[in-house]
Amino acid sequence: TRKGKSFGYQVLGFGAGGVADTFIVATGGTITTVDTDYKVHTFTGPGTFEVTEAGSGANAGVGYLIVGGAGSGGTGSQGGGGGAGGYREATTGGYTASPLATDELIVLPATTYPIVIGGGGAKGSPGPECFNTQGGNSGVASSALGITSAGGGRGASGPGAPRPLGESGGSGGGNNQTPPAGVLAGNTPPVSPPQGFPGGDAPVGSPAGIGAGGGGAGDSRSNQWVGDNGATSSITGSAVILATGGGGGKNSGTGLPADGGPRGGGIGGSSNIAGNSGATGNTDGGDSGTNLGSGGGGGGRQSSVQSRAGGNGGAGVVHIRYKFQ
Repeated sequence: TRKGKSFGYQVLGFGAGGVADTFIVATGGTITTVDTDYKVHTFTGPGTFEVTEAGSGANAGVGYLIVGGAGSGGTGSQGGGGGAGGYREATTGGYTASPLATDELIVLPATTYPIVIGGGGAKGSPGPECFNTQGGNSGVASSALGITSAGGGRGASGPGAPRPLGESGGSGGGNNQTPPAGVLAGNTPPVSPPQGFPGGDAPVGSPAGIGAGGGGAGDSRSNQWVGDNGATSSITGSAVILATGGGGGKNSGTGLPADGGPRGGGIGGSSNIAGNSGATGNTDGGDSGTNLGSGGGGGGRQSSVQSRAGGNGGAGVVHIRYKFQ
C-alpha cells in the first residue's frame, strides 16, 4: 500500500468551498467489489469501459493492469518457449502490486473508452525436421485508457533450415541452439517501468538439443531453459500470477520437458523417440493458461525426421480498479 501519494491530484477530503470529493461511477466488463471500497472491471475480450460520472479530488484516478497476448512456443525439436505479453500496472493503493507497478494513476473524464484484448500467438504446424518452416506466432497487443501492452515474442523454431526465428516483444521469445543464437529482447517497444524481459538463450552444446524458455514479467528463472516467472498482483482482491514465459522444448536424451514457470506458461515438449528415458509422450509444447498473457511451451521431437508443434500463447487481460465509496 502506498500512503501519502498525491497521484497527481488533490488528496484532501474536501475540495474548494468544503464540497466533498465525488466518486467514479462506471460500467463495462465483469464488475466485482474488492477490499471493501474498490470496484474492479475485468475484460477478457473486447469491450468498452464507460465512465458515467467522473470522480474528483482524491477519488479522480483509476488504476489498471493491462497484459498483452503472449507468443506461442517454437516448433520442435528444440523449440524456444513463447514470451509473455507486456505487463503494465498502476496501483490505486490498498493492495499488494507487482514490482513493475507505478503509482501514476489516470484521471478519466466521463466518456466511453474502448478496450482491446490481444490474442495469444497461434502455434505452428509440425513438419519434417530438416524443413521446419511452420513456426509459431507472436502475441497481439492489448490496450485500454490510452495504455498499450505489447504482444509477447514467439519462440524460435529449429533446428532445420530454413527455420522461423524467434521474436522480441513485451517479453522476448526463447531462442535455441541453432544459429543465429542470442537473446531476444523484452520491453519492446520500451516503456518505464519495463513491461517485460528478454527470453532465454540456449548456448550451443550445453546441454545439446534443448530450446530456451521465454521471457516473462518476473525476470527470474532457474536456468536458461525454464520460462521466466510471471508477476504477481492482488489488484482483483486476491493474488494472481500473470505473464509467465513458456518452457523450452527438448530433443532426445535430455529428460523431462522444461518448466514453464509457475501458473500459466506452457510446459516445453519432450521427445518420445527411443533412448529418451524422460519421455512422457508430451511431444507438443503445452498451451498457456486462459487470459494470463503467458507464453506457450516450445515443441519437442517425434522422430529423427519429424518435429512437433509448440504450444499456443495465452490471450491478454485488462483490469481497471478505482475507489467507489
